[in-house]
Amino acid sequence: MFVECYKNHGVETLRLVEGKSGTSKNGKRTVTKRVILTLGPLHRFDDGKPDYVKRLKQSFVDGDPLIDALLPYCSTENVRKQYKFTFNAGDTHCFGETKLYSHCLIDRILEELGVNATINSYKSFSKIKYDVLGLFRLLVYGRILNPASKAATFAQNDDYYDPIVSSDYMYNIYDTLDFIHAHKKQIITRLNTKLMQQTGRKNSIIYYDVTNFYFETDRPDEDVENEDGTISKGIRQNGVSKEERKLPIVQMGLFMDENGIPVSIEIFPGNTLDHLTVDTALSKNIDDVVTSRFLFVADRGICNYNTICHLLDRNKGYIMSKSILKSKTEEKDWILKPDGYTITSEAFRYKSRVVRKTVTDAKGDKRTITEKAVVYWSKKFYDKQMYENRSFIEILKNIKENPNGFRVSASRVKELKKYFKKELINIETGEAVDSTKLRSLIDDNAVDEYCKFFGYYQIVTSELDMSDTEVIDKYHQLTEIENQFRIMKGSLEGRPFWVRDEDHIEAHLLICLIALIVIRIIQTKIVEYKGGKEKDKSWEMGLNDERIVEALKKWTVEDMDGNLFRMHNINNDDLQTILNAFHVEIPPKFFTRLDLKSLKKSMKIF
Repeated sequence: MFVECYKNHGVETLRLVEGKSGTSKNGKRTVTKRVILTLGPLHRFDDGKPDYVKRLKQSFVDGDPLIDALLPYCSTENVRKQYKFTFNAGDTHCFGETKLYSHCLIDRILEELGVNATINSYKSFSKIKYDVLGLFRLLVYGRILNPASKAATFAQNDDYYDPIVSSDYMYNIYDTLDFIHAHKKQIITRLNTKLMQQTGRKNSIIYYDVTNFYFETDRPDEDVENEDGTISKGIRQNGVSKEERKLPIVQMGLFMDENGIPVSIEIFPGNTLDHLTVDTALSKNIDDVVTSRFLFVADRGICNYNTICHLLDRNKGYIMSKSILKSKTEEKDWILKPDGYTITSEAFRYKSRVVRKTVTDAKGDKRTITEKAVVYWSKKFYDKQMYENRSFIEILKNIKENPNGFRVSASRVKELKKYFKKELINIETGEAVDSTKLRSLIDDNAVDEYCKFFGYYQIVTSELDMSDTEVIDKYHQLTEIENQFRIMKGSLEGRPFWVRDEDHIEAHLLICLIALIVIRIIQTKIVEYKGGKEKDKSWEMGLNDERIVEALKKWTVEDMDGNLFRMHNINNDDLQTILNAFHVEIPPKFFTRLDLKSLKKSMKIF
């Protein structure tokens, strides 16, 4: 007996039939069917999941039918399928070889985010003949599962159980980078729209920070004069490397939502100061994409009133930290004055005030703004600053206590010169200073002025009615963006770069961004699977990026005989966590090629 789906007056109908084989009068083999039970129209039973009829048939064979009416007709003994393989010497299947299958989960995420459809759509408007989508997918898979150069990523095509692209012309992968760069805005817009629809992204808070990536070259790019006489700055420039590498770098600004999922990126020449990146990055990536009101959150390296005016003119808000040492004397006095502080413990106190100030916008016009200044003192932050400054404090202490036995080199003088009276420093020669005169050189007032602000932090905001603690909490979430940088530079190996053209550099970082979004979605699903994101739980609770990547690498299949495949490492704890988070069930059996495709289709992402 078996379940059959047939059309009854055009309506797909299910029934249980029994087949009998026989021989006709002319000796030909015949099969006749006898209807045992008519179940009714398919639409009455279909659960909306892929391959319902196929799953129904298999459930009947397994003795656990999806339709209860079939239960009396099931065999009392569970019928188990048997597999038999016969290999002859010389058969290539005698050698076992595993191929990646985990890319199917990555691809389902890309499909649900609308990226694949966007690329196919814009390709259809062009005359491109090569497989743009296949090469794009190969770039994203490789960035997550096995980061490498573009040429090496193309060579990974055969690492998957079905090759991703059929072409053997490697250089189309660079053409794909051109395509990705040309359609960056459309890709970012579709990503944001889908994330709003599928994950409820509100874009009520957008965080921004800047990092940089280095290149394995000693030569920065030269500026180029364009035909119209303008100058295009070389993108790879010497600048202040976050990793202290003395190599050309490129600056990258990253936008992130309040759930820790990236929004967009923008790149700048490596010698661009952090605060000079913001207005351009906002204009190109956020102003036309996020039209609703949001709070822009950034640190003191970003804080400038050009950006604040840019935001206010567009009805946006802001929360930014502000340098205390660069503040006016009146502001410093208010910070240090003990009056007005709310003391929550010996380790923490805060206060705020609303101020009006005159600032200059990007056009050079003077304007008055009203903002709230929140300042707090934290023992934890105090200890951190003491630890970070212990070296120079210890040096000054030793100099004062034993001036005759302490020599200061030219390089050390340069490091400490702001704490010495300038008229006694030999800036011409950089020679070592006579240690017998060092006691009078130290400017104790400058040292005290610097140290007395240890533990204090200042935040300014447009949100006058927001509570002080909420302002502080929302600002502190900015630290999560550092995790995005860590993942891009760590698991995704975003640097060093193996491309040098500016368009290719930005396309490479966009690939990294998309790969990062995939990782963050997996982490978010794990959080949901484990009970939701409560305030006291880590934002990447469950699995960090390294464990996710390692688990995905283990999800492989082995071709047994050309049609049957065996899965590997399904019992790996981390892989099981990922599969459970996406409600993916892997039955203990061998899979046909059709089974593998059906399994991918059954993965529910959102």
